[in-house]
Amino acid sequence: MIEVERLEKTYGFARALTGISFSVRKGEVVGFLGPNGAGKSTTMKILTGYLLPTAGRASVDGLDCVRHSRAVRARIGYLPESTPLYQEMRVDDYLGFVADIRGVAARDRKRAIARSVDLCGLERVTGKNIVELSKGYKQRVGLAQAIVHEPPVLILDEPTSGLDPNQIIEVRNLIERLGEEHTVVLSTHYLQEVEKSCTRVIIVDRGEIVADGTREELIASRPPGGVLLRVRGPEDAVVGQLRELLPASGAVEVLHREGAVADYRVAVADRSAPLDEALARLVVKNGWDLLSLQRELPSLEDVFRDLTTGEREVAHA
Repeated sequence: MIEVERLEKTYGFARALTGISFSVRKGEVVGFLGPNGAGKSTTMKILTGYLLPTAGRASVDGLDCVRHSRAVRARIGYLPESTPLYQEMRVDDYLGFVADIRGVAARDRKRAIARSVDLCGLERVTGKNIVELSKGYKQRVGLAQAIVHEPPVLILDEPTSGLDPNQIIEVRNLIERLGEEHTVVLSTHYLQEVEKSCTRVIIVDRGEIVADGTREELIASRPPGGVLLRVRGPEDAVVGQLRELLPASGAVEVLHREGAVADYRVAVADRSAPLDEALARLVVKNGWDLLSLQRELPSLEDVFRDLTTGEREVAHA
């Protein structure tokens, strides 16, 4: 549904995009994740026809975003970071206005508005002026205008920016519902948005794509963290023996203790070192009870921090 090939964008001497490539299949909900200034909004604006690329190409539904800009825009529903609303209009009048300029036929307009109102949960406020609405409802109206012409693709740029926690949950649930009927690209720097709403994650940093895959694939691509053990045995002896097993860079942490049972975290600087078997043998050799042992998996936050701070290697899951 979306194809981006070697896309570049330069503002004077600053390169916002350095030749990124990715594709989005029909029905996917893709999180475009990155820190502020990473190039997310620039990519969204090129896809929606607001900006011209310096080099490379982008297409939506097989249509080039530059050569067929009007046709591409007809296939896209766009919610920019600052929601485009006419505050003095009533909600139903505003959606009717958007349906009109989006080319929805007069005979279909009532049905299209009713569908967007229903999907976005706006039944209670259709007769109100937009200026009277809470920020959460205004964001819903912004989403409703993006889908009123029933586009196959939705591009949402920071859709929960500035909302309170309850409003974020409401909009997040709405995005999940919209993902059942549309291909969605969701630009954000909030990890929770990606984890809750997206089937796939693209991480961009300094104008480059540094990772692309499902949440599980991205986590699996990183080295595991420490090893978590639950052992029944004398704490001082257990800690002492574990430390003797580890290299100088290793560390042992007691996480929790209840009676003779304690939870330990064992970590070394080289996270690829195979600790599991050696730790299990050590516990059994000393006659202690090994109640559980598991590797500590990195979180999506760990992956994000690894890839967007300091030196990093480009990873494609």
